[in-house]
Amino acid sequence: MIERLVEQIESRFADLERQMSDPAVISDRERYAEVGRAYRELEPAQRLASEYRKLADDLEGARELLAEDGDDPELRRMAEEAPGRLGELEEEIRLAMVERDPNDDKNVLVEIRAGTGGDEAALFAGDLYKMLTRYADERGFTTEVLSQSPAEVGGFKEVTFGIKGDGAYSVFKYEGGTHRVQRVPQTESQGRIHTSTATVAVLPEAEEVDVEIEPNELQVDVYRSSGPGGQSVNTTDSAVRITHRPSGIVVSMQDEKSQLQNKERAMRVLRARLLEQKLAEQQAEIASERRAQVGSGERSEKVRTYNFPQGRVTDHRIKHTSHDLDGVLAGDLREYTDLLSAEERRLRLEAQADGGGDGPA
Repeated sequence: MIERLVEQIESRFADLERQMSDPAVISDRERYAEVGRAYRELEPAQRLASEYRKLADDLEGARELLAEDGDDPELRRMAEEAPGRLGELEEEIRLAMVERDPNDDKNVLVEIRAGTGGDEAALFAGDLYKMLTRYADERGFTTEVLSQSPAEVGGFKEVTFGIKGDGAYSVFKYEGGTHRVQRVPQTESQGRIHTSTATVAVLPEAEEVDVEIEPNELQVDVYRSSGPGGQSVNTTDSAVRITHRPSGIVVSMQDEKSQLQNKERAMRVLRARLLEQKLAEQQAEIASERRAQVGSGERSEKVRTYNFPQGRVTDHRIKHTSHDLDGVLAGDLREYTDLLSAEERRLRLEAQADGGGDGPA
């Protein structure tokens, strides 16, 4: 089984290498980008397959030499240690070849909303916004605020922003869910620890081809945008509210001065929410008894707790705790992303095995 998978990886990688140097592919920008993405995705599996192939050959040679002249200590050690490493490599190769989430390459829209906890929840929503945008910057992605409702004390009642970059969804999808903070608010005179929450929704940004929206399904209302406290910030009807009648989803945008820009932003969010709804329905059909991803991504699900008195952050899905609270809030989330990604691949591998598949060729 593993030999066949190694051969498939080697053959596919060699084919991609040929295509990368094919003038016909190079001259077609879209195809070249597609081949390049496939090449990068397969590279980790190819490195593992190469190590497996070399070690398996070395082991076979060591056994042949030991059979001939008996007892070379170095060869003996190789014959004893190599099978264990080959077993590890076999598991790593299978995990590397697990079918990816088809949305992993997409840009994302992130919606953060203050939950329970009043002013403290709004401040925490602001902390999460800073954490995620700093992480995006560290990963080389670009961010763009689409709409925001600042709280008077600071932070946000809610904020929606986009993250653009190759594979953005594969990185940020693990941030979806309810985040919980435990700390002493600045307004707390007794020094008591309060627990507050904020919800994060991470939506793969939908292209027009991903979801079909008929114009007659939309109700578009325009109105005058307003600033904090009802203060008018615009003398024209530039704010836009779009209602998608079939689903009941409502999206409002008023941050831009142009009605057209607000409508374009509202449509981006609407498409993303409709795609999320479509994916959730597919997920329910495919995995009614088993989760194909780490967690369900439901907003009611508690994913992480940030405990200030003890300086720790705990991710409840993988039971992992970091004691670098400041670093995490400064955007150092790579450790969590890597662990959650590995857990997702393991669960997908189990699901593929239960379904009788060997994984993608």
